Amino acid sequence: MSEPTGNTYFEGLKAAHRRTIYKGAGLDDVDVRKPHTGIVNAFTEASPAYVHLRTLAEAVKAGIWEEGGVPMEFGTFATCGNIALGSEDLKYELVIRDFLAGSIEIMARVHHFSGLVLLSSTDSIIPGHILGALRVGLPTVFVTGGPMLSGKWNGRRVTTADVNEAVFGALDAGLVTGQEIAALEENACPTAGACPIMGTANTMQILAEVLGLALPGSATIPAVLSEKTRAARLSGRAIVRLIRKGLTIRDIVDQRALVNAVKADLAIGGSTNAVLHLLAFARELGLPLSLDDFDRLSREVPVLSAVIPNGIHTVDEFHFAGGVPALLKNLGERFDGSALTVSGRPWQEHLDGIGPVRNDVITTPEAPIFPEGGLAVLRGNLAPNGAICRQSAVKPSMLVHRGPARVFSSDQEGYEALRAGRIQRGDVLVVRYEGVVGAPGMKEVMLCSDAIFSMNLDTSVGLITDGRFSGFNRGPVVGHVSPEAAVGGPLAAVEEGDLIEIDIPGRRLSLLVPDDELRRRLARWTPPPPKTTSGVLALYAASAAPPEAGAAMQPWAASPLGARAGRG
Repeated sequence: MSEPTGNTYFEGLKAAHRRTIYKGAGLDDVDVRKPHTGIVNAFTEASPAYVHLRTLAEAVKAGIWEEGGVPMEFGTFATCGNIALGSEDLKYELVIRDFLAGSIEIMARVHHFSGLVLLSSTDSIIPGHILGALRVGLPTVFVTGGPMLSGKWNGRRVTTADVNEAVFGALDAGLVTGQEIAALEENACPTAGACPIMGTANTMQILAEVLGLALPGSATIPAVLSEKTRAARLSGRAIVRLIRKGLTIRDIVDQRALVNAVKADLAIGGSTNAVLHLLAFARELGLPLSLDDFDRLSREVPVLSAVIPNGIHTVDEFHFAGGVPALLKNLGERFDGSALTVSGRPWQEHLDGIGPVRNDVITTPEAPIFPEGGLAVLRGNLAPNGAICRQSAVKPSMLVHRGPARVFSSDQEGYEALRAGRIQRGDVLVVRYEGVVGAPGMKEVMLCSDAIFSMNLDTSVGLITDGRFSGFNRGPVVGHVSPEAAVGGPLAAVEEGDLIEIDIPGRRLSLLVPDDELRRRLARWTPPPPKTTSGVLALYAASAAPPEAGAAMQPWAASPLGARAGRG
């Protein structure tokens, strides 16, 4: 690898017009010729996951200066889906991933940075940052915001998920009082950081470390600890060393890293949304990864993390129990330790000094939380291209469920039916037209999924949708059904009262009507008018891949199922 000491783009008389701009920004002749590192900071005062990132950015800058580089911070937006929960604006939450990636691509290309440090904490923001960095291919280090410390109330642990489930279900069912909700509200988010359960935020923070992009052991350090600031400073030093070695993000995130991330996601019982993000990363890199890989590996990798919703613990406890290195050590030979990290060394060197971990939070393959991986891929006449469920968070009695369809064209419609008591035990809610094109934006069907759990229907009512779910999801809910209804997928042909069978161990999702009847229904189906015809949602609907290919705006990338897979 090359050993660049600076950025030649800013050297020589012909670069005077570039140097004068940075001199106007306060740099001198020595600084202008050092490696320039873009610090991609998702700071915002609008979420506890991001309010502390200014402090971390300053620590990163200190590390960069110490190692002989020049930090150049710029901001990206960062949203919190919990604010939009209950409104139609939740459909923006996946779409923002692609616009974030584009903003990083633009900034890095125009300013010719030598490397990037990514600072973010949640859901689609983390994968948006990573996707943008993969696109430009520079040396890159990820600094996570970390989890918040878990809340306590009335002698028990509480999180944002408790508030959501109380508001969207338990309150209407008379299972919680207004005073109890007020107490949950006061205690669920006690510190800065991401909500401390295994939702999408912490799943993606963990996977950023597994991919080799965050310093080993750093991703799950709670946001409020001094150790988090120290890790940020070390990350600043690390990026300059990577730049000098010429070690880029594409050298680190290779096929080994992607497969390791899939295995880690299965082992933590992580968010179903991680499937979309890892598939999009692979697609951006032109590397092979498909739903079949997730399903195959899920039969080989058990759940080893007892973090909510797969157990009773929180991510801050996961960190103190050993964090990502302990999890990977316990995976043993299932994990490829030859994959590189941003330390410049392979994972194996970081794991050699760690003994097997045995505690209530991170278990061993001999005593798993769940015998298979946390995710299952279902197929069948309702989902020819696949569907996803979080099998480790489904009660055993609901791993196989058959019932009549109750059909709705939005999450809100299904939720109103649940509130009104129109859903009976044994039913299967079908929530369609919430996919990539239908929503548009592949909306989180969170109202219905939260209500099913909090109204104690998770032992008797199933849910299937072409939308997706919050990373908090649990219960007998199946998402990412593809092809989606809006492009003429079989979900569009389901009629009220049709029998549907969800068979998670058998990996089947079936509409129990004759094949010729299903064909007749689809032949006479006509597309509904689009819900949105302008703005970023319309752009996304027109150019995003289907969920089995990552649901990202990558029309230039080959689909594993062929061009425009799943579009009818």
